[in-house]
Amino acid sequence: MRKSPVLSENQQPGQRADITEADTLLDEVDPEAFIADKAYDADPLIEKLEERQITPVIPSRRNRRHPRKIRFSLYKKRNEIERFFARLKQFRGVAT
Repeated sequence: MRKSPVLSENQQPGQRADITEADTLLDEVDPEAFIADKAYDADPLIEKLEERQITPVIPSRRNRRHPRKIRFSLYKKRNEIERFFARLKQFRGVAT
């Protein structure tokens, strides 16, 4: 049986880095994979994901000595999610 997609949301100030809220969001959900951009490429986060047996789908930063291999077939899905939220933002004036 395949798990359904999980979505959790947490608002924070605009000047705060998103990675600071990753632990909080991970405590609320139990995903099979964690798809994120290079900003989330941090050893403590990746170790926590691996402890919980969550597949990290995070491209390595350019300065990483030993780049990790990721499943780019999963990483492509991130683009779909980004476009979905960009589309939602277009209707922000209608919703408020």
